[in-house]
Amino acid sequence: MTDFSTIYKLSLVALWCFIHACSSSSSSCPLLECWFVQEKVGRGGGLAGATTQEKTLLHIRKDERDDGAASSRAPSDINPDRIYVITDPAETLCHRSFNPPRGSIKKPQCEVNPFLPQPSSLAWVRSLTENAFSPVYLQADWFSASFHGVDEQRGVATITRAPSGTKEHSVILSLTSTTMTAQARLGQPFTLDCSFWADPLSPLSETGFAVEWRYQFRGDGRLVLAYDGKTDRLADTLEEGATLDFEALHERGNASLILQETKVQHSGTYICSVFLPYLLAQVAMELEVVEPPSLSIHPSPLPLAVPGQVLNIQCEASGFVPLPVDLSWEFRGADGKSRSLGSGSMSGHRQAWDGTYSQSTRLQLDTSKLDLGRGGEISCVAVHRGGTRRASVTLSVIGFSSPSIEDSMAMVGVALVLYGLIKFASWTFTSSGTKTTSLFTEILNMF
Repeated sequence: MTDFSTIYKLSLVALWCFIHACSSSSSSCPLLECWFVQEKVGRGGGLAGATTQEKTLLHIRKDERDDGAASSRAPSDINPDRIYVITDPAETLCHRSFNPPRGSIKKPQCEVNPFLPQPSSLAWVRSLTENAFSPVYLQADWFSASFHGVDEQRGVATITRAPSGTKEHSVILSLTSTTMTAQARLGQPFTLDCSFWADPLSPLSETGFAVEWRYQFRGDGRLVLAYDGKTDRLADTLEEGATLDFEALHERGNASLILQETKVQHSGTYICSVFLPYLLAQVAMELEVVEPPSLSIHPSPLPLAVPGQVLNIQCEASGFVPLPVDLSWEFRGADGKSRSLGSGSMSGHRQAWDGTYSQSTRLQLDTSKLDLGRGGEISCVAVHRGGTRRASVTLSVIGFSSPSIEDSMAMVGVALVLYGLIKFASWTFTSSGTKTTSLFTEILNMF
């Protein structure tokens, strides 16, 4: 009984250690190699305009009690002055996309820059620093950093603070997005993810916050939405169909942009910015609106064809975005085998009022040059970034030179029946030959 009790207790201890080890390893914070980028200082003390970059090492930890960074050995190619410890109570940087398995080819990307806290002149941010008082809290070393996970979907921006002359930073503001590169279907609602966390122990989180969304595309930009969380006011913008979940924003820091109906003009770069007094964090994400084409074939149905006839068939692909689309033709015979008929004669693309595109291809089907048998199925195939689409029509060929097996068997059957009838008639006339001859003579005499 004693042995069994001892084994049972040891099993429980082993199980607890295994669970504890697994949970610790799955939620461990990474050791990140980044680039420290800053502007060069000129001879006169001013900024020279050019930038320098150095390798830097960031030891991420959840709280200040974690001293694992002290026992880690730094790579020899990193300047000891560029090794920092980052305390992240929200564990934003401890996500697995920033901590890939050892030996993984893909690595997270990050960049660190010096940051200078300053008030903003934007109307929807000005209320956060309206007292024009700069707290002593700002007299410290500040960094801004951007991180991109190995999954290419998660991005984080942080503002960190360290007492002057030290290398132990704490995250004061972090911004996270899980839609760094996103695709949306045309006409469907879509949410661009953006959420923030502010250190509740920081005096800067007591005043309030502001959120801004901007759009950029090929050098042009516009303000999509701006919100002053302190005064609970939205800025006047011309953007329609874009909003926030204000309850989730105040309760959980969910600043995601909700597009109620995506349009072609929504494709581009969206920048989510969150402001605290004197602080700003931003993440930029790419949205692509994608819609596969709708296909139609003309004429439909196809007229009956005879050998030697040339049929003109047109396929129209419409309502797709973005360019390009690859159009081709296929023929599927009665035997179930498919073969390519090429791309036909392609037209140029045309753009509709809603920004979508259309394009067509024309096929000249010469029945004298192609062995189409009795016909089959003609298909127009469109390959697009949004998916592959197909439209088909039935082709029937009449008067073809080579009969099918079914028709040949029917003709043999008819021939056998006719042969039997002829033999029967011959036998009948032979057996009654005399009567038939006299009858035939009488008929002739009548004339």
